[in-house]
Amino acid sequence: MTDHKTDQILVLGATGKTGRRLVPLLRAAGREVRAASRSGEVTFDWGLPATWAPALGGAKTVYLVPPDDPGPIGALVRQAVAGGVARFVVLSGRGVQYADGFGAGMAEAELAVRDSGAAWTVLRPNNFNQNFDEDLWRRPLRSGRLALPTGSVPEAFVDVDDVAEAAAALLVSAGDEHHGQVYELSGPRALPFGEAVGIMARAAGRPIAFEELTPDAYVAELLAAGEPKPVAVALNAMFTLFRAGHTSTPVDGVRRLLGREPRPFEEYAARAAAAGAWS
Repeated sequence: MTDHKTDQILVLGATGKTGRRLVPLLRAAGREVRAASRSGEVTFDWGLPATWAPALGGAKTVYLVPPDDPGPIGALVRQAVAGGVARFVVLSGRGVQYADGFGAGMAEAELAVRDSGAAWTVLRPNNFNQNFDEDLWRRPLRSGRLALPTGSVPEAFVDVDDVAEAAAALLVSAGDEHHGQVYELSGPRALPFGEAVGIMARAAGRPIAFEELTPDAYVAELLAAGEPKPVAVALNAMFTLFRAGHTSTPVDGVRRLLGREPRPFEEYAARAAAAGAWS
C-alpha cells in the first residue's frame, strides 16, 4: 500500500471557491501543499504551459480543478504523470456526463485521469450554495430579482465548505480505497430556485423576487447585461442539464466521505445574509 502521508499536494485553482478553503484544511492536517493559481503562492496558468513544470515541482498528488477549455488538460495530466504525480483528485460536476455544450473541461479532466495510469478519484458536486453570494447570482439577488430558466425543476444545492472538506478527506487518506471512485455530492434536500430565493430573502430581511424565464429570454437578458455570447450559451446549456433532472435528487456522497449530513441551505443563507451578501 502506498503511503501518501508525506506526499506533496499540488492544489490547482487554489484561490477559487474550493481551493481557498481546501489549502488551510490540508495544512491543518499537516500536509505539505503547493497552492497554485494565476495569482496564488505558486504561479500556474492553464494557458501558459511554461508555468506547469515549476508548479508541479515534486508534487505526488494533484487536486485538479479543470478549466472550461478542455484543450490543455490532457497535456497537463501527461506531464504531471511523467514528472512523478501518482494520484489525482478531480473536481468535476454532477451530471457532466449528460451535458451538451457545458462542462467540457470537467468531462475531459475525468477522461484524462482515467487514462493516465495514475490513481484517481472524481468529485461531482451539485451547484454550489456560494454561487448565490460569491459571484454568479450575487448581483441580481442584490438588485432584488433573479430570473432563470429552471423549468421549476429543483436543485440539490451543496455547500462549497462540504465540497472542500470532502476533497480534503480524500487527499489526506491513503487513497487506495478511493482509487477509481466517483463521489457525487449534494445538499440534504432539493429546492426549487424560487424557494431558495425565498429563503435568502427572509434571511436578508428584504424582498427578492424570482422569475422563471424561457431559455431564449434568459440568453437575451445575459447578452443585454454584457455577458459574452459563449458564456451565455454555456450558462443556458447548464440549465438545460438542470431541467432534465440530472442534478435534482439528493445523493449521499457527503455522508460517505465525511460521516455526517451535508449543511442545510438555510444555514448557508443565514450565514451569507449576516455577512451582508444581499444587503
